[in-house]
Amino acid sequence: MQQWLEEIAASARQRLDEGRVADYIPALAQRNPNRFGIAVCTTSGETYAAGDAREPFSIQSIAKVLLLTLALRTHGEALWQRVGLNPSGMPFNSLAQLEAERGKPRNPFINAGAIAVTDRLVSAFATPDKHLQDVARRLAGNASILIDDEVLESEWQHRSRNAAMAYLMKAFGNLDNDVDAVLRCYFSSCALAMSCVDLAVALNFLAAEGEARAIGQRFVSPGLARRVNAIMTTCGMYDAAGDFAYRVGLPAKSGVGGGIVAVVPGRMTVCVWAPALDDSGNSVAAQHALELFAEQLDARLSTA
Repeated sequence: MQQWLEEIAASARQRLDEGRVADYIPALAQRNPNRFGIAVCTTSGETYAAGDAREPFSIQSIAKVLLLTLALRTHGEALWQRVGLNPSGMPFNSLAQLEAERGKPRNPFINAGAIAVTDRLVSAFATPDKHLQDVARRLAGNASILIDDEVLESEWQHRSRNAAMAYLMKAFGNLDNDVDAVLRCYFSSCALAMSCVDLAVALNFLAAEGEARAIGQRFVSPGLARRVNAIMTTCGMYDAAGDFAYRVGLPAKSGVGGGIVAVVPGRMTVCVWAPALDDSGNSVAAQHALELFAEQLDARLSTA
């Protein structure tokens, strides 16, 4: 496995000059585009890493997987009264679709959907951002995971579009709490700084039928893990989800910090990070690495 990851890393590094680092959040624009990391966590608890896999980065929209999972654990199927389950076919920060559909976001992985999900957590927890950080630490087995204050402040200062979505949802009665409180919690989740290793371990419960090895217990039911994987498959890669599903065929969630987490159900999770993005907001080199990973997976495991 280790040699295989090193080979994938070597190939992916040749794509680091493609795409561009996200600059609409100024703190992200400072990222070195030459970084690349890949990590795997198997359902038996083994971890493998190559490149810059232990360097923390802003997880951004990958946090939406944790937000959704926590909201489903707290509110169950009632959550779907607030947010839909279908691909959007629109940019992840679209206002037009949200207004046309009367304030109900198309799915929980576009920004409006994640804000609606966060609103449910703000209702459920006194300090939802701290709760999310604690959950991330426990699932990853890393007590040093922090919310990056610089990224949080940068997102807060450039919140206009997300605030517009939140106020629009509130106008339609689909947001219960104070808009600023919801946005602050949402930005805090996106500003979590985690490494590829952290994320591969933390989200391994999605590969292990809900079992979280770092905490030694079941985190969610097998059915809930399966349903989250399904939403990742259909909606996890912004409006390029169909293209990614065809090329890679694994449930995945990306973030504009350059990370992508993919799930091989029953086997492992893999996280890849490279900051430069394509026009859809997905890491170019990370997608290339995951395509190689998926193509070679069965052959590599059969000879292991």
